[in-house]
Amino acid sequence: MSGIPQALVLGPALFNIFFGNMDSGIECTLSKIANDTKWCGGLSMLEGRDVIQKDLNRLDRWAHVHLMKFNKAKCKVLQVSQGNPKHKYKLGREWIKSSPEEEDLRVLVDEKLSMSRQCALTAKKDNCVLGCIKRSVASRLRDVILSLYSPLVRPHLKYRVQLWGPQHKKNMGLLEGVQWKATKMIRGLEHLSYEDGLRELGLFSLEKRMLQGDLIVAFQYLEVPYRKDGEGLFIRDCSDRMRGNSFKLKEARFRLDITLRAVRHWNREVLDAPPLEEFKDRLDGALSNLV
Repeated sequence: MSGIPQALVLGPALFNIFFGNMDSGIECTLSKIANDTKWCGGLSMLEGRDVIQKDLNRLDRWAHVHLMKFNKAKCKVLQVSQGNPKHKYKLGREWIKSSPEEEDLRVLVDEKLSMSRQCALTAKKDNCVLGCIKRSVASRLRDVILSLYSPLVRPHLKYRVQLWGPQHKKNMGLLEGVQWKATKMIRGLEHLSYEDGLRELGLFSLEKRMLQGDLIVAFQYLEVPYRKDGEGLFIRDCSDRMRGNSFKLKEARFRLDITLRAVRHWNREVLDAPPLEEFKDRLDGALSNLV
């Protein structure tokens, strides 16, 4: 459930005072980012539905006590997973509308947790940017095209990709196609294959770059400064079979999730965990056989 508490003017300090106790008594997970509130609950039986509704009632009472209100027109319910009974919920006296997909921090999430639409939108946006570059820049020199591609196109392909990373080959092909189109804009590389063009330019494929990012995120979540944030995401495998490596991890149940994408390669490549910069250097060596 997503909703936005409305107020007139709130500075950062007042904001924290007003919203600091919003989650008091809430049984499910509540996430507050700026003036946007995300609420998440699991539903397995009717009792779960009742817990969700009770939490919504608490949030509505909190708003009245603090002389605030939720903008109920912007409140939506996104119900995910197969076989979801799609229960209806109320906030106060009003029913909350259901939504098949919602965008949060520029990442589109749908009820099937498929990231195909997000991949398609990202590819479309970046192809438009490449089209603008092609029409407005006469030069096809390597340095010129790369200096425009790196800040204007590639950031969209990297933005929060650990969350929405392509789950299927067709989605990865869409995104790789954006980078291939950029390499073909460079004079002398028009007729090279994608892999040869990347080698000529010293670039990584997006698949390799995403895998590298997955492994770095896994490393950071296992380190002390980030360990609390990553609690439950990555679980160490303490079985006797892993006696030679204390940092091997258990594979998660979710076939297309980062907790499986990263763990498969992590368990093949990782040794005792070094400092982050040294880990990145080792990672480059371990992935050197990939384009």
